[in-house]
Amino acid sequence: MIEQHQVATSTPDVRIVHLNGPAFRALADGDLVAANEASPVPVSAYFVGPDWRGTWRMRSRQVEQDPASAAWVTGVIWDEQRRLAVGRAGYHGPPDAAGMVEIGYAVDPAYRRRGYARGALEFLLRRAAEESTVRTVRVSISPDNVASYQLASQYGFTKVGEQWDDEDGLEIVYEVTADRR
Repeated sequence: MIEQHQVATSTPDVRIVHLNGPAFRALADGDLVAANEASPVPVSAYFVGPDWRGTWRMRSRQVEQDPASAAWVTGVIWDEQRRLAVGRAGYHGPPDAAGMVEIGYAVDPAYRRRGYARGALEFLLRRAAEESTVRTVRVSISPDNVASYQLASQYGFTKVGEQWDDEDGLEIVYEVTADRR
């Protein structure tokens, strides 16, 4: 029992590996072979499955229109120790004119409840704190996503409003200042 508790509360050593246009296109097309040829790290079949295709299509279009945004948007949550892609995370784009970035993350169901979302969130919060142009970090969470809310609240995120997302429906918007950590 103690061993399980330690696994659940430890935070794995993760980083966000950024992708390029060809990798985004291959992921959006559901082409695992092409995705792995273009990606700097190998990804699993879950990455090209239906659950994440919408995100990859959106990021593919975004990077086509603004190639510099590739350094900010959704990438691969990479477990350094296991050399394994376990999810996707990043910002929705570069900081806006007010210095706000919005974080998004999702973990492959096969790797949930192992600290990967926490590791990705901490990685993104550290980067935001290091970027002089970032003043505010935002996360939008579905009202029924209790796990994401509980995670974000541990890092000082507070509710600032609500919004409607055409893909995800109602979302509660939370923010924290970038220098808070």
